[in-house]
Amino acid sequence: MKRVTAGLQRGLAWAMPATPQERAAALWSFGYFFALLAGYYVLRPLRDQMGIAGGVRNLPWLFTATFVTLLVAQPLYGALVAKLPRARFIPIVYHFFVANLAVFWLLLTLDVAPVIVARVFFVWVSVFNLFAVAVFWSFMADLFTAEQGKRLFGFIGAGGTAGGLLGPVITIWLSVPLGPVNLLIAAAILLEAAVFCVYRLERAATARAGAPGGVRAEPERVGGNAFAALAEVFRSPYLLGVGFWVSLLSCCATIVYFAQANIVSATVHGAGAQTRIFASIDLAVGLLTLATQLLATGQVLKRFGTGIAAGALPGVYVIGFAALFLAPTLAVVVTVQVVQRWTNFAIANPARQVFFTVLARGEKYKAKNLIDVVVYRGSDALYGWVFDSLQVLGLKLGGIALVALPVAAGWLILSVLLGRVQEYRAALLDRDIVEGEPA
Repeated sequence: MKRVTAGLQRGLAWAMPATPQERAAALWSFGYFFALLAGYYVLRPLRDQMGIAGGVRNLPWLFTATFVTLLVAQPLYGALVAKLPRARFIPIVYHFFVANLAVFWLLLTLDVAPVIVARVFFVWVSVFNLFAVAVFWSFMADLFTAEQGKRLFGFIGAGGTAGGLLGPVITIWLSVPLGPVNLLIAAAILLEAAVFCVYRLERAATARAGAPGGVRAEPERVGGNAFAALAEVFRSPYLLGVGFWVSLLSCCATIVYFAQANIVSATVHGAGAQTRIFASIDLAVGLLTLATQLLATGQVLKRFGTGIAAGALPGVYVIGFAALFLAPTLAVVVTVQVVQRWTNFAIANPARQVFFTVLARGEKYKAKNLIDVVVYRGSDALYGWVFDSLQVLGLKLGGIALVALPVAAGWLILSVLLGRVQEYRAALLDRDIVEGEPA
């Protein structure tokens, strides 16, 4: 029995390499991300199917509508961050999204303008995904140092992955007996569970404030003004580089997403079959990512650094675009989609989140949100039109993949450069802490 207990303890220490002071915060962060992404992945297959129902040719317009919505939402969020402490503005953001879900449930139940509502829902889920996840990772970057992030972001990310596994399972099992519309209720309940974890996480951070090896409690509200994010990004070459990294991520992901939408629309018929394919992709990505995050992410980040870890994703795209050029088929596009999302969630995204731990506190909430939300979705809109234009020019999916291949190669180089700058900034922060200066 002692051997079993010792083995379990070693396994837990490997999966969550946290000090006693960090453990409660890491566990509540895990639960927070679990509930948040479980709710999102209940909605994601519905969004993808509604995107097809609204017309594949309309996808560039939907991406553009998402970007315009985010341009309006960003300063409102900036004002909220400036005026309220994180313990208040984070729950407000999630309660707002729950209220939106209630409205969608009512409209879809009453069958009010189904095509229009489907398009609006597609845009809304895209906005929700970016805002909800960006707020989460801003909180994590504010709570943990760069060194803690390398050790713990893999475990914390595994919470989101586990939630991402639960979401598709709920959709696959319950979409037929309950109907897709009623799954919105399940998503709302999961979002409220995430808010509960936020409250508990703040309590854990406050309890450990000042303890050696502990996490950062919130010292005060962020302050500033609603439009500070833009100035913060443009005056920092490092933030501009991170913003460009995110834009290139969007470029490659958008091309694969549009290729997936076109191939699925042409080869798979029926809303049920299409939804099942999308949910199955989510499930495969979740299983692979969870195993990697629990067993390897922390070790990869510690051994190879953030630059190499972030560069793993563009490396996958280089190979994936070459494969799509040679064989633009359903099997290939599904494989590329699974592998790139697996690499992103398991390795590259934790590395990218560590990039933000070396920023000033205001930049973690405002500039980071501008990059993760507006830059990302604005790039989606831009590259959606680029994809559509390339098709108008007569390029097939294989030709478009070939055009994107050198873009992914340049993105790989940028990843390595950003990793070097992040390590340098982290070393400076550690030196300031040792010398007794404020971080």
